[in-house]
Amino acid sequence: MAETLQPDPSLIGGVPEAPLAFLPDPVGLFQTRKKRFAFLAETSELAPYLTFLAGLSALQARLAVTLPPVTPPSSERLRIAAAGALPPIDRAALADDPALSATLAALCEGAAALAMPEPARLALSAVQAANEADRRWLLGNILADVVPQDSIAPHLFAAAAVQVHLARLAATLDAGKLVPVGVGVCPACGGRPVTSSVMSAPGIESVRYAACACCATQWNEVRVKCLACGSTKGISYRSAETHDATVKAETCRECSSWVKIFYRVKNPSLDPVADDVGSLGLDMLMKDTGFRRAGFNPFLVGY
Repeated sequence: MAETLQPDPSLIGGVPEAPLAFLPDPVGLFQTRKKRFAFLAETSELAPYLTFLAGLSALQARLAVTLPPVTPPSSERLRIAAAGALPPIDRAALADDPALSATLAALCEGAAALAMPEPARLALSAVQAANEADRRWLLGNILADVVPQDSIAPHLFAAAAVQVHLARLAATLDAGKLVPVGVGVCPACGGRPVTSSVMSAPGIESVRYAACACCATQWNEVRVKCLACGSTKGISYRSAETHDATVKAETCRECSSWVKIFYRVKNPSLDPVADDVGSLGLDMLMKDTGFRRAGFNPFLVGY
């Protein structure tokens, strides 16, 4: 494993002129992710799983179009959020939201037609047969960025439903009115990042944006800073490649955690979620380092 003990001196902090956040376009988000999963499956040993996730992403894109419109956060919630530096989407209130429950039901119905590994098929059947309380438990865990190790597979479908619902909610917000709510915390929904990316788009080139694991909002973060504890000390980078890596593990000696960072400035096609799964080899290399993974991806729990 290649390791950079010192941060690259060219790395810079967040550019003040860069927007705080970019909100998702739910349909485009999942369509693009579907294509990326399918592309990665062409050359990966994880092909069956990646192909399944490509199909699941296509289903998420369809649901983003066909489900009834979501109800945006109330004006009162938006006022409270702006005044208190809180995310306008209240995750704690969503587990009991009938619209989220309906999204999970629709996703399970659509997923039944997908080709998938047998463990996933069994998990889907379990979710479809679950009572309302058990479904709320699954959704509540994803909303809390938690996946119990003894029930990983059913949570995958709950996570896919939460991603659809939260992306649609985030799309109703005004990005210009979002405010920072904490390092490594999504300003739209309060979730954890899946990965961060050094961007390539004009105006934000070489600026880092973290991506929410659930609502897919991307927000500006300082380049050399731990997204788990906020420390700027003891940051270093490791990769599975020896030269010019586009995917690295940003490690923090202060809290012994790590989060993947993508260099989209080198490869703009990298997707925060799909390429996290596709770069599983880096996770395997990090397992024996003493660092814990801090990026949350319900599609990678258990690996």
